[in-house]
Amino acid sequence: MLTPPRTVVRRDGGLYALERALQRRGFRHVAGADEAGRGACAGPLVAAAAVLPEGRRGEIDELADSKLLTPAARERVYDEVVARALAYAVVVIPADEVDARGLHVCNLAAMRRALASLTTRPEYVLTDGFGVDGLDVPGLAVWKGDRVAACVAAASVLAKVTRDRIMVELDERYPGYGFAEHKGYITPEHSAALRERGPCREHRFSYVNVATVSGRDGRPPRSRRPAAGSPEEALFGVTEEAFTDGPDEPMERSGAPGGTVGVALGEQPRPPAPVGEDVVMEGGVR
Repeated sequence: MLTPPRTVVRRDGGLYALERALQRRGFRHVAGADEAGRGACAGPLVAAAAVLPEGRRGEIDELADSKLLTPAARERVYDEVVARALAYAVVVIPADEVDARGLHVCNLAAMRRALASLTTRPEYVLTDGFGVDGLDVPGLAVWKGDRVAACVAAASVLAKVTRDRIMVELDERYPGYGFAEHKGYITPEHSAALRERGPCREHRFSYVNVATVSGRDGRPPRSRRPAAGSPEEALFGVTEEAFTDGPDEPMERSGAPGGTVGVALGEQPRPPAPVGEDVVMEGGVR
């Protein structure tokens, strides 16, 4: 039996080289998946998946790792991905679910749900950093996939823009924390607000810095926040209204053309980053 020749993807082949190589091997629909908010200590975890069309239509100007783009460029690329993608899906996991199930479990589950929600069934899946099991198609976890594969970069932009918009909305609901500026990542300003005001409902209570300022650092990692109106609520420096305002159910958004440094308990924290430095805050390099 003859063995097919190996497919070689050159490092200098550009953002589309990996997908084009897979398409030449017969995998027409290659999906990429990525997340945003893994390192934040407040706000949701957001995962996205996208399938870009073959050929020139799938080549999007300015497309790159979302952390390397300016906010304005991300918005432009987001609109282009939504307009051009054969299919895309976004899954939002709220902070309390991250606390209850654990960050890594939620991360994989969110990417799995996003991929399963695609209206165009992928024939191959590329993910950023982590392999996702439970899929019925072949896949590959790619180190720094959002800088190597276009479909993963597209997913990273969808996830990042969606999450940033949510954090701006949360800034209006929970003023004083600066969510619109630092997007829930730990910065000196965010840390100062946590010490002064205590955490709000949108903080992740299983993270060391939040658990410490809330007085729950000695409790198990999955300790839940107190119920609204309970005597323990006074520990958190927030009102009953803050705990009861708004739904906490996960949201899903999907469509087709015409759809830091916060750390979990037991992990080692990294140095805080300046406000607005998305690359540093999400673990990237300038």
